[in-house]
Amino acid sequence: MSNRLTFVSPATSPSLRRARFYDGESIDGIGVARAREASGSLSVPGRVVMSPTARCRETAAALGLSGAETPELGGLDVGRWRGRTLDAVAAAEPEAVTRWLTDPGSAPHGGESVQALCERVARWLETARDGEGRTLAVVEPEVVRAAITEALGMPAAVFWRLDVPPLTVTELSGRSGRWNLRLGQPLAVPDVD
Repeated sequence: MSNRLTFVSPATSPSLRRARFYDGESIDGIGVARAREASGSLSVPGRVVMSPTARCRETAAALGLSGAETPELGGLDVGRWRGRTLDAVAAAEPEAVTRWLTDPGSAPHGGESVQALCERVARWLETARDGEGRTLAVVEPEVVRAAITEALGMPAAVFWRLDVPPLTVTELSGRSGRWNLRLGQPLAVPDVD
């Protein structure tokens, strides 16, 4: 039997709408409504895990899911940039932003590098690969990027070239140490007869 990991990105929040580094705020009303509409569209998982952030917990709840917060699946720690817009940071620290976006090992914000995030998620994937059945993970978009980068053996520099829209599904399935990717499926609203 193969192992299937279904990643669901969180619903929209004000920081996402303003291109601001996530600062712990809740999902917005539109995000809650869309997640509730999609609640019946996911296959029943054997287990549910989530990033330990408010928007992932709230998205899971709106989808009708409960599960364990998993620190290894936490979002990228952007240090002192948290809560600021990318434009504001780029205006104040253009060289730092350029370094951060081009060097996966760089962490000019004092937080975590993209490389460190990818390595942390890779360790979690190793433990997940050994299981069987279906795991659903409501996780931050950067965790989805890191999982895809690592599962496909791509260099961490690819990380920023992967877009993960809100409330989308990305699937990995694997057996014998190999992952296959199925990505970017929107959560479908079930038909009502």
